[in-house]
Amino acid sequence: MTFVAVVLTAIGALIVGLVVGIFIGRRRGTVASLPSPDDASVTDLVERVVLSSHNGVVLLDSRGGVVLANPAAVELGLVRGARPDQRAAVAAERVRATGAVVQVDLSPLRCGVRPGRGPTAVLGEVRPLGDGFTVIDASDESDAVRLEATRRDFVANVSHELKTPVGAMALLAEAVLDATDDPQEVRRFGTKIFNEANRLGTLVTELIALSRLQGAERLPELGTVDVDEVVCEALARCRLAAESANIQITVDPPSGLLLKGDAPLLVTALSNLLDNAVSYSTEGNPVSVSRGRVSDVVEIAVTDRGLGIAPEHQERVFERFFRIDQARSRSTGGTGLGLAIVKHVAANHGGDIQLWSKPGTGSTFTLRIPAHPDSPQHPSCTPPTPEYAGESL
Repeated sequence: MTFVAVVLTAIGALIVGLVVGIFIGRRRGTVASLPSPDDASVTDLVERVVLSSHNGVVLLDSRGGVVLANPAAVELGLVRGARPDQRAAVAAERVRATGAVVQVDLSPLRCGVRPGRGPTAVLGEVRPLGDGFTVIDASDESDAVRLEATRRDFVANVSHELKTPVGAMALLAEAVLDATDDPQEVRRFGTKIFNEANRLGTLVTELIALSRLQGAERLPELGTVDVDEVVCEALARCRLAAESANIQITVDPPSGLLLKGDAPLLVTALSNLLDNAVSYSTEGNPVSVSRGRVSDVVEIAVTDRGLGIAPEHQERVFERFFRIDQARSRSTGGTGLGLAIVKHVAANHGGDIQLWSKPGTGSTFTLRIPAHPDSPQHPSCTPPTPEYAGESL
């Protein structure tokens, strides 16, 4: 712990102790002495400091009842319905019995926690204050925990995945040096180096995007997003790849649907689904995009008539770097990160991604995101059939 952190912790403990002294004094009919001629104004200021603290602070009496809880404590889930978290209550009993400080994990349980947005790691300390009083002082450590996990995963994944393109570029560069007298060979090896460099650049870009989604940095605030604009932007990004593969993308009519989210992230997710559909479709087979609202969820479905995915692989396709066909992935330039990014974008919007697939028939990936309250009601979003004829890209 740094010197600054130690000082801040000490100041926080002093403030909490001061407020507790005030409350204990009030319960005894007196007010604790304060270094000010105006006790009432200092008391009010100290209470304001605790109530505005980013840390969750809860004061418990000798029976474990809540005497004081600031807004941060409620937000972190330390207090529910005027009762302390059961784990904190048990720790407070130990503190009253032993007089020792107790560290306790107060991270939210899975039930009722919105994925990706609420705190995921809350660490608390329960301290004795005398006369049976205890104080719970907890902080949200989600960012630090996510960052550390992201760093570990990043190092493990990158060390494995970067070896292939980097090694290939080194060998190709050596081949170019050996073929300096043969312009045709230099051009051939140079083209391969260019392709590997592009692959490497795409891999690094997607690693950064995935790292961001997994908590390496704070996500933007969610705003009102027009689903039709997201679809149009994603289609524009995939236009060249679809034309090169001679694959037509059909789209249902504009929907007017709205959702609460981050437009650039949603465009990235839908673009990844479209790229995946184009890459795993055979020439001439169409890809379809449809959108609709089911209850309180907006669904955007991408359907291809490609190879399909075997049942044993359907759960794993959203894992980082998982590839069903390694050779095909290399030929299409895939990084194995596209569907993982889609999964995390959905989770960070409080939604999910669903997959239907049948080998030899094709696949439908459905991105499901909570609808905006002002979004119009529409019929269910159903996967289009191969005969579906909509607006063409």
